[in-house]
Amino acid sequence: MIVLGLTGSIGMGKSTTAKMLVEAGVPVHDSDEAVHRLYAGEAAPLIEAAFPGTVKDGVVDRAELSRHVLGDAAALKRLEGIIHPLVRADAHAFLERNRAAGVPVVALDIPLLFETGGRGRVDKVVVVTAPAEMQRERVLARPGMSVGKFEAILAKQVPDAEKRKLADYIVDTGHGLEHARDQVQAIVDDLTVGKPLPKTH
Repeated sequence: MIVLGLTGSIGMGKSTTAKMLVEAGVPVHDSDEAVHRLYAGEAAPLIEAAFPGTVKDGVVDRAELSRHVLGDAAALKRLEGIIHPLVRADAHAFLERNRAAGVPVVALDIPLLFETGGRGRVDKVVVVTAPAEMQRERVLARPGMSVGKFEAILAKQVPDAEKRKLADYIVDTGHGLEHARDQVQAIVDDLTVGKPLPKTH
């Protein structure tokens, strides 16, 4: 089974690309979605123990939690120490399920793949990119986003040009959905020569 790492900087169209992979028959494990699930499940008591008052009705209150960790490097490290191993275990279970089912290709959607040293967890890397101006427009259109916040996020991410150099495949979302979909299909075709995938559409 080939494990693809799907990554890309903020606003590049990674979530859209992940959906296209699923449409092309490639199961995708989404780290952000796993965190949401864990915050309502096994991570909740661990986070409440580390950050009292952050869990309401058995679910982590993200706004309250961010108040505890924002600007506090030690607190953020403590939170990552709780959540990262759980997300990794969730991804491992996803891989085992698909391996047992004989699935030829799966993808791990890892926003900070390069930043967290995750290259060794995957066989091939797909980097999602778009022109910088388009990225900026997309991100600044998000609710609650400011130029300062956008620049702070970018400062923590490996630059797009660097990511593209490290990629095995690139999906450029700057030329419309159909163009991106064609690129995704070309990647899937390349990885599954002679191994038909179930289509979901």
